[in-house]
Amino acid sequence: MSELLLDRTRCSVAGTLAVVGEKWSLLVLREAFLGVRRFADFQRILGAPRAVLTDRLATLVEQGILRRVPYQADGERQRHEYRLTEKGIDLYPTLVALMEWGDRHLGDVGGAMELHHRDCGAPVHLTLTCEDGHTLGGAREVTPIPR
Repeated sequence: MSELLLDRTRCSVAGTLAVVGEKWSLLVLREAFLGVRRFADFQRILGAPRAVLTDRLATLVEQGILRRVPYQADGERQRHEYRLTEKGIDLYPTLVALMEWGDRHLGDVGGAMELHHRDCGAPVHLTLTCEDGHTLGGAREVTPIPR
């Protein structure tokens, strides 16, 4: 396809990376999908510098990927926890794709965890399908068409 046919200024990949493409943002999302909600827990698990974590959480909230929900433990001041929004939940396949790529191409034995279907217990794998239900093997089976 001619390079002239695609308008790169409207690239969804570039736009998405501008929002979640930074290392700490993706790691925050990974932990949010694993159930982490509180700032102190994100910081303890990730080891991110406080200022960086504050900035990444603020960006994810501003972009509507996380939402801040107030909570108050007995005898403590009110704080906020961070919960995934529907927009954030829609990023799950992206994290699964990154995890599968890392398991396949980095390290010797795969990653630290496997994903299994909650109902039947079978391992979960990401697949590409077209709207007619055909399973695709990869990029060679896809044709980019300008909008």
